[in-house]
Formats: sequence, C-alpha cells, structure tokens
Amino acid sequence: MSRAEAVRPGAPAAGARRAGAAGYAALFTSELALTFRRARTVVLLGILAALPVLIGTVVRVETGGRDGGGGGPAFIAQVTQNGLFLVFTALAVTLPVFLPMTVGVVAGDSIAGEASMGTLRYLLVAPAGRTRLLAAKFSAALVYCLVATGVVAVSALATGAALFPLGEVTLLSGDSIGVGEALLRAVLVAGVVALSLAGLVAIGLFVSTLTGSGIAAMAATVVLVITVQILDSFPQLHAVQPFLFTHQWLSFSDLLRDPMHWDNVLENLGLQAVYVAVFGSAAWARFTSRDITV
Repeated sequence: MSRAEAVRPGAPAAGARRAGAAGYAALFTSELALTFRRARTVVLLGILAALPVLIGTVVRVETGGRDGGGGGPAFIAQVTQNGLFLVFTALAVTLPVFLPMTVGVVAGDSIAGEASMGTLRYLLVAPAGRTRLLAAKFSAALVYCLVATGVVAVSALATGAALFPLGEVTLLSGDSIGVGEALLRAVLVAGVVALSLAGLVAIGLFVSTLTGSGIAAMAATVVLVITVQILDSFPQLHAVQPFLFTHQWLSFSDLLRDPMHWDNVLENLGLQAVYVAVFGSAAWARFTSRDITV
C-alpha cells in the first residue's frame, strides 16, 4: 500500500474538521458584524459610554474637585483623590443594572430576533448546523460583554483623567499602588466583570430559543435580571442567594486590595460556568429539536 493510500482513510475526517472550523469562523464573523452593525447596539454602547461621564461630572460639580473628605460615600472620596478610581466606580454602578440590561437585550434577541425577521430558516438552510450557529451566537454575545465593559472602563478613564488628578491609587485595603499597576488592575477588573455576565448570556440565549418574538425574548431576559436582583436583596432568602447568578457580581472589589483576594472572584466565575453549562445545554437541546417554520 502506498503512503498516499495509507493516509487516505483519515483525510475525509480531517477535511471535515477543517471545514467545520472554517464554517464556525465564518458564522462567528458574520454574527459579530451583525451584532455591532445594529443601530440598537450602537445606541446601547453610547449610553454605556455616557454613564461614566455623567457620574464623573456629578462628582466634580458636587465636590468642586476637592477631596471628598469622608463627607459622602467612600467611593466619592476615592474618585476625587484620583480620577483613575472612576473606572472602578463606574463598573460598580453599571454592573448591577445597566450592563446586564444591555447584555440581556443582545442575548435575548440572538435567536428570537432572527425568527421574528424570518431569517432563521434561511440561516439553517446552509450546511452550518444548528449547533455551530448557536455557538456563534453565544460567542458573539460574549464578545459584546467584553466590548461593553471596555467601553465603560475607557470612558471612565478618559473622564477621570479630564476631571480629576491622576497619581497613586489608594486601594480598599488602605495600601497605595502606582498608576501602571492600577491600570493593570483596571484591565483585570474589567475582564472579571465581562466574564461575570457569561451566565446571563447563556440564560438569554435559552430564553431566545423559546419564542419567535425578539421583543418578548429581550423583555423576558431583562425582567429576569431585575427579578433575580430583587431576590438577592432579601435577607430572608440567604439560603438560596449564593446560587443566584448575580450574587457575586461585585466580588471584583476584592481585587482592589493588597494582596488581592480571589476566593469570591473564583466562586463567581465558577457559578457563571455552571450557568453556562446548564442553560447552554438547555438552549442546545431546545434549538436542535425545534421545528423551524419561519
């Protein structure tokens, strides 16, 4: 047997794998372009960019740029001492409500939006497969999480630099770090915040497979986020709160200590992984067995 004949049986499998990877890459690129071309996405990112500007302006007007001196919330004093701290403040303010609402809109519309526009059936005509399409939708939504979080962080950094002095950053533990290390921590915190939204992406994707109405899927996902946030605020529900996907969202504050505390952060990321596994599997089971008629 020649060498060519010997390797021939494995060639179709290798070609299929290459074709599968190329098909997924094409789908992912297409979904990414579609997500960020939508006017709704641009508007949502614009709102997120404006929020740090609003926060910084309010702090500047209320304090006159002076040290907060303990006359208000602790983060106000931190922002007035150093504009770089506005990055952490803006992420803390936007994470409970604004970031998850925008992510819920994007994730909830991923499948249901295609169905409501009548384009889902045509997407599935191509030999891409439902699994790859679902994976591309999920990946594109995760990229949106990273971009949305980055928009908040960059806007806050620019606003803080423009309105307040920059210098050594005083951490929550009372220690001070230089600007370079503070910027690295800002990148790390932004990454943790973005990954904290992964569970919500999986939930939104699952909800999106349950209906053919994009508006209904977006509304249901956003309402779910609000409901879970409310449940997480009741002391009487302390037994179930550790299992809510929002419970450890603000654990990134432990990274603003010296040394950094990772226990709650890792617990949060582990919980998000569980939600991704559970609701991602549910979305796959629903989507691959669903009768697509539109």
